[in-house]
Amino acid sequence: MKNSILKIKCISCEALARPVYYYSAITPHQVDLEIQRIGLHDRPTSLREQLQQQINETPSNTYDAIVLVYGLCGRAIDGLTSLDTQLVVPRAHDCITLLLGSREAYQQQQNEYPGTYWYSQDYLERSGRYGESMALGSGMPGDLQTVYQEYIDKYGLENADYLMQTMGSWQAHYTRAVLVENDLGVKQNIAEQAHIEAEKRGWKLEKLEGNLSIVKKLLFAEWDQDFLIVPPKASIHMTVDEEIITAK
Repeated sequence: MKNSILKIKCISCEALARPVYYYSAITPHQVDLEIQRIGLHDRPTSLREQLQQQINETPSNTYDAIVLVYGLCGRAIDGLTSLDTQLVVPRAHDCITLLLGSREAYQQQQNEYPGTYWYSQDYLERSGRYGESMALGSGMPGDLQTVYQEYIDKYGLENADYLMQTMGSWQAHYTRAVLVENDLGVKQNIAEQAHIEAEKRGWKLEKLEGNLSIVKKLLFAEWDQDFLIVPPKASIHMTVDEEIITAK
């Protein structure tokens, strides 16, 4: 597989758009991209339906693999299947693992700083187009995510923040904000935006050096222990161990 040029279909969230575009451009393999709008991970059922539709619409016998630049994302990928093309998926809880570069780095952050609100270049520059201002990954409990997003849709971000504070202060769940940087850099205006948003919510912003090796390996077809390869007609299922997902 390493000696041949593969034809790959890549379905990715906007939260990782820049790394995906970059590594798709420099990989030796041929990659066709489909970028899904950011924020769908806050509604896992809708995201699952959207991803399954994209897989179903992939022409038969066209690609060597369909790769998903997604983590488990609230079980959004749980149950996905392809009839005739193998799926390749990172073993990750959410996009924070993909930004940090390993399950171990993700778990260390979760253990040491469980109440972290995550920012990144792609997230901040793209989420504002739709009005979303949710945390990257799955930091906020699912029920609060749903309520908060409903308030944003109906009343706007500032009013949603006020209502959530009044209801019980979802922000108390967080104690720290982090801007993930990587080799592709973070623009000055994005760094300033992260600082302003964190300060507005009473959090001190930290910067953390990320690692894009998982995204690179995915698009370079270097599918090692960090990935699940799902044969045609099998489906992705969540596990309760460090493997995160399995194929059945």
